Parts: sequence; C-alpha cells; structure tokens
Amino acid sequence: HVHLVESGGGLVQAGGSLRLSCAASGRTFNSRAMGWFRQAPGKHREFVAAVSWSGGNTYYADSVKGRFTISRDNAKNTVYLQMNSLKPEDTAVYYCAADGSSWYKPIQAEFGSWGQGTQVTVSS
Repeated sequence: HVHLVESGGGLVQAGGSLRLSCAASGRTFNSRAMGWFRQAPGKHREFVAAVSWSGGNTYYADSVKGRFTISRDNAKNTVYLQMNSLKPEDTAVYYCAADGSSWYKPIQAEFGSWGQGTQVTVSS
C-alpha cells in the first residue's frame, strides 16, 4: 500500500495557475503508474491525467489537454500536476492515485492507492 498526501490546492481566478503535489510513502513508488482524478460537486470522479513509472509517457483527458502537465520525480517520491489557464469548470476536489497498472486511458479501478484529495476552486 502506498500512502499519498496531496497539497497545492486553493482558490484562483480564471486564467490563473496552480501546481498540485502528491507525496508518496510506503512500498515501491517508482515502479507503477500514477494519476490525478477530480470530482466536482454533484458529479462522478473523473480522470484528469496519468504518467508512466518512468515519467516518459503521459496521458490526459481531452478537457485538460494543452493546459495541464503531469510529471513525477521518483527521487522525491512525488508526482505533480501543473495546471495553467484554469477555468471555473476545473473546480473540483483533486485526488492523487498510485499503484496504477496502466498510464494509457486508465480507469479508477486500475489504481490501488488514493490520497485524501485537495480542493481547487476557480472563480470567474
């Protein structure tokens, strides 16, 4: 089991940027895919971005492609989500996910560990 702690959420105006971090501890961090998901009020949790164990491959939801960048630093056991050009519809609780079996078109069930979430609010 991998223990995950997200940080970096907050309130930002539309067009602004935020960088989320997810620090991992526990068993091996760098041998599996990592991802970010989000859940807006009244909606199901949805996929945002994923990165392969090496960091060399990434995959994004169409809604964030070109605006968000996922990356990882295995030496620091940390995965990041750089979010630029934020929109009000990006408002959600963002969850870090680890121990993933796939970085390409992943589904929630493919990730074995989850963080507690961090709130991102984008005002118009």
